[in-house]
Amino acid sequence: MRNVVGLVLGGGKGTRLFPLTAQRSKPAVPLAAKYRIIDIPIANCINSDINRVYLLTQFNSVSLHRHIRQTYNFDGFHGGFVEILAAQQTTEGANWYQGTADAVRKNLRYLQQPDIDYVLILSGDQLYRMDYREMLKTHQETGADVTIGALPVSREAARGFGIMRLDDSGQVRGFLEKPQTDKEIEMVRTEPSWIDERGIESKGRDCLASMGIYLFKRDVLLDLLSNNDYEDFGKEVFPMSIRTHQVQVHLFDGYWEDIGTIKSFFECNLDLAKAEPPFEFYRPDAPIYTRPRFLPASKLSGVQIDTTLIADGCLIDEGTKISNSVIGLRCRIGKNVTIKNSIIMGADYFESELASEKNQQDGVPHIGIGDNCVIENAIIDKNCRIGNNVTLTPGGETNADITNPELYVRDGILVTPKGVTIPDGWKNA
Repeated sequence: MRNVVGLVLGGGKGTRLFPLTAQRSKPAVPLAAKYRIIDIPIANCINSDINRVYLLTQFNSVSLHRHIRQTYNFDGFHGGFVEILAAQQTTEGANWYQGTADAVRKNLRYLQQPDIDYVLILSGDQLYRMDYREMLKTHQETGADVTIGALPVSREAARGFGIMRLDDSGQVRGFLEKPQTDKEIEMVRTEPSWIDERGIESKGRDCLASMGIYLFKRDVLLDLLSNNDYEDFGKEVFPMSIRTHQVQVHLFDGYWEDIGTIKSFFECNLDLAKAEPPFEFYRPDAPIYTRPRFLPASKLSGVQIDTTLIADGCLIDEGTKISNSVIGLRCRIGKNVTIKNSIIMGADYFESELASEKNQQDGVPHIGIGDNCVIENAIIDKNCRIGNNVTLTPGGETNADITNPELYVRDGILVTPKGVTIPDGWKNA
């Protein structure tokens, strides 16, 4: 894999994940109590022996850059790196990235090294575990110019994906974005028997969805991006490559989730807290890496906890009940608190005793959750100050913007932006 370079696309605005992306980029959003979304594609690269990774960034990227800098430091003997390619003015152009393809085009010079033969393009907002060595094997055995990850899905699920039409050899012959009618699906369906013959149980699934994972021959990628001004890979470059080059599919049937909306983010995190989660973060052969932190063990006293992930450095007082939830780093949770079906992201730092005493004198809650609070179907972002006797639920709303304090309801989930203060006794009436 020494001649393969990973290219992670992490520069989008992440508007569908707002307000979690109000102060950070989407790949920097915390995941599963102690990770960040960006850790997934980078860990997959490391576990696949790809140790040269470029990360393309643009919007709200400070925390993402800090995380990369503090987490991924390779030894000096193997030439590995995770390098950030932020949008910048150059002699060739002064514009920001106009899309995924435009972002890669503006950084082609980093791919023109003599020891690079293949470029693996990845999304920075997906949760899955894949061995890219298997994808390269498919790519080489079929003699492909481009290979794309393909996930078998049902007809119902196909309406939310880009679906590919193949010939018997697995070469992509057509592509349709989010087919809605049965007639459209019939145009791009794949015989379940074809999927079964390749070692994956189709289980009635007859559509192959694009996972947004592309492996290019380096020179083919240079050619595709140098002769046009296309801005998006999925909508423009990939359909064009089907017409002009040999594009093959690499079948994948493990857990895969696109964390693009508040609802998908919420459901994905709570699924990870289950007794038998669909995705395990630790496997001896392929762990997910993240920033090492020097935090004490969490301290729990007289609490009831069920189906919950709890990160390091938490302090949870007596009488508190937590179920089906995710509790992030440095969470401070008071007495007799009830938390159900919620994500509490925690804090970036421990508040000093002096600062906490001063805040109490000023009537400002400490960072964390006060006594006698009820939190249900909610996402509490980092560094929030929640007073005593507060009730945080969607309140029957599906989508709403709340002022004083600033809160949002998205897809029936209450979301507090980072650093919000909620006074004693507040309820979402």
